[in-house]
Amino acid sequence: MPRIRAATIEEHHEMVWADLTEAVRRLLLERDYDSITMGHIATEAGLARNTLYNYAADKKTLVLELARRASRPLAEQVSAIAARSRQPAAERLREIIEVILAGSTNHAMRLMFLPSAGPLVADLPDGHDNPFTALVVEVEKVVRDGIAGGEFRDVDDVQLTVELLSGAMRAGCDRISRDPASLAATVRAAQRITLASIGIDTGIDAAKGVTTHDNGVVTTAKDG
Repeated sequence: MPRIRAATIEEHHEMVWADLTEAVRRLLLERDYDSITMGHIATEAGLARNTLYNYAADKKTLVLELARRASRPLAEQVSAIAARSRQPAAERLREIIEVILAGSTNHAMRLMFLPSAGPLVADLPDGHDNPFTALVVEVEKVVRDGIAGGEFRDVDDVQLTVELLSGAMRAGCDRISRDPASLAATVRAAQRITLASIGIDTGIDAAKGVTTHDNGVVTTAKDG
């Protein structure tokens, strides 16, 4: 029986999962995902291979569980924000963007945005079995609330619109994972791009000298 490293079994498991996350991260910095084996992961995490198999039967299952553990706290935060139906949808969307991008600085989340992590992410299942689908669903709810309340344009396909905006968010997460100091600037840019894409209000951001037009185009004061 493996030695327990914490006061409780639950704490011990949390420590092992943290070690596994770090082990996969280090391995991805050294080699491509497809060449990594369960043996590599066990060795890097300082576990016996049979102990690793107590946590996951294969690499794909292990990666899925790492993704679930990384996304769970984020999904709970986003769901709580989306549920504030009395709050304007635009405010909720701004906050969700900030929470998601800030989440990319989390140790486990950074694993998903390493340059070599593309095949790892591709190994995750599609649809509702994907741990990150819950984030997209909550954003869709907020966008629909905004449309119903007249804050956002009535786009033809909400799901497609959110999927396209998710691509920009992923680019933002990738940028932050490479340069954590860019978090604040990336959050501001993502908020501006997202709201300009679906907003209908015409107004001037006095602090920035930026005008958002009915067609979603953003111009600065120097553009005239």
